Amino acid sequence: MPMRMAKLYFYYASMNAGKSTTLLQADFNYRERGMETMLFTAAVHDRGGAGVIDSRIGLSTPATPFAADTDIAGLVADRHAHGRIACVLIDEAQFLTATQVAQLAHIADVMGIPVLAYGLRTDFQGELFEGSARLLAIADALIELKSVCTCGRKATMNLRVDAEGRAVRQGAQTEIGGNDRYVALCRRHFAEAIDTTGTLSIGSAESC
Repeated sequence: MPMRMAKLYFYYASMNAGKSTTLLQADFNYRERGMETMLFTAAVHDRGGAGVIDSRIGLSTPATPFAADTDIAGLVADRHAHGRIACVLIDEAQFLTATQVAQLAHIADVMGIPVLAYGLRTDFQGELFEGSARLLAIADALIELKSVCTCGRKATMNLRVDAEGRAVRQGAQTEIGGNDRYVALCRRHFAEAIDTTGTLSIGSAESC
């Protein structure tokens, strides 16, 4: 029997665009039809606890946590050998390494299993994450999930703020914390926020 064609999809967005919710809906659609899926989420991500994909609207499901040294393709191959996997879904895909993104391509191209990866495109300084950069380069399909800036325009950037609501310009690319530490903004208001030392006034940005 010829290998079925499968694709690697990258669903990217700014913070709070519903990436995890969309992933959980896709997973539900497969399982409702009696198809087995395999879910992964970043081990560094603590919303909902380790090994849980948790959405802001209250939906959650267990998932296999991955770290930088996790052999995702190997784990999928082991499960697939004991029962056909219809789809692999990755949450927090920005934390993948370039090697792991290559593994996702292998899962799609060689094993014939579709892979749906969901993640941020850029960090709080406007720089690409390693995993996102590689997914943007090699994924078969790039799908942007929309979020909205305080001004009403499409939000494309992720601003990190401190406890007083001031923009954070320096620090580690990955910081464990709640969504209240990040604000999704359009490019203009992101640039304005990091160029000023004032407190960001959420919801009152001038209309673009």
